[in-house]
Amino acid sequence: MKDFLYWLVYRLADIHTWILQLNNNLEPNFSDKELHFLVIGAVGMCLFLLVHPIVKFLTRRGWEMAVSWLYTLTLIVVLTFGIEIGQKVTSTGTMDFADIVFGIGGFLAGFAIYLVLALIWKIVRKIFRKK
Repeated sequence: MKDFLYWLVYRLADIHTWILQLNNNLEPNFSDKELHFLVIGAVGMCLFLLVHPIVKFLTRRGWEMAVSWLYTLTLIVVLTFGIEIGQKVTSTGTMDFADIVFGIGGFLAGFAIYLVLALIWKIVRKIFRKK
């Protein structure tokens, strides 16, 4: 298990290095906090979109979105802590609590956008069903 965890940490470090190199080659050059916001936000939304249908299928009740959101948020917290610990262990970045906060903020912002779009979709469907 120890070998697997070290392997996983070093793979995350490789991904981190690749994202930094990609950022350095792009015009905008996002700050470290902006990268955490964007990357963790995108990963969080991908996790949510994968987890939600499974939970919905299993629960068949009215609280499936809350379960999906809580589970995804839990994974994002664990993932962001893991990334920061991995940066400390591999010396590929600085372990910073603010990165965790910005990463979780990215997921929360992405989820807020999702909720607005889902609400708009629900309203549009309701309007067209009446006609």
